Amino acid sequence: MPRQKKMVLIGGRKPHLRKATRKNWSKAKEQTFLSTLAETCNVTRACAAAGVGVTSVYRRKKENAGFRAAWLTAISIAYQQLELVLLERAFNGTEKLVRVRAGDATTMREYSNTLGVSLLKMHRDTAADAEFELPPDEIEEIRERLIRKLERMKERDANKHAPES
Repeated sequence: MPRQKKMVLIGGRKPHLRKATRKNWSKAKEQTFLSTLAETCNVTRACAAAGVGVTSVYRRKKENAGFRAAWLTAISIAYQQLELVLLERAFNGTEKLVRVRAGDATTMREYSNTLGVSLLKMHRDTAADAEFELPPDEIEEIRERLIRKLERMKERDANKHAPES
């Protein structure tokens, strides 16, 4: 029995089928590309790991909604990892080798003010929202006032629609 060649669908203005080649995307290539992208946030490096071209990956992103969504998820994961690394550096600093005397060296912790300020700017709104939280007794009072107001509005609405005698 002759072995059938795998066919792939090619998108564009006139979609058509053609024989699959080594350059075509496979699930394994896609998974390698996406996992490397999530680790590095670097498209060129992810392409090299998956064995696909940069042009090919951008074309696939444009034409394949599922791949585009997975790409965005991978970038989101990479961003979260980068944020964690930067937070760790901001809080714990980085070790720096310092020469004390000729031939002697020691290490010290260096903290980046620029990194700290950038992180503060990124999270300023979230921190401000957290500080504004009301005490439980005030929340209960506001809730009761809202309920009374809603009841008055309901009565007023009912009176408007009541038949006149």
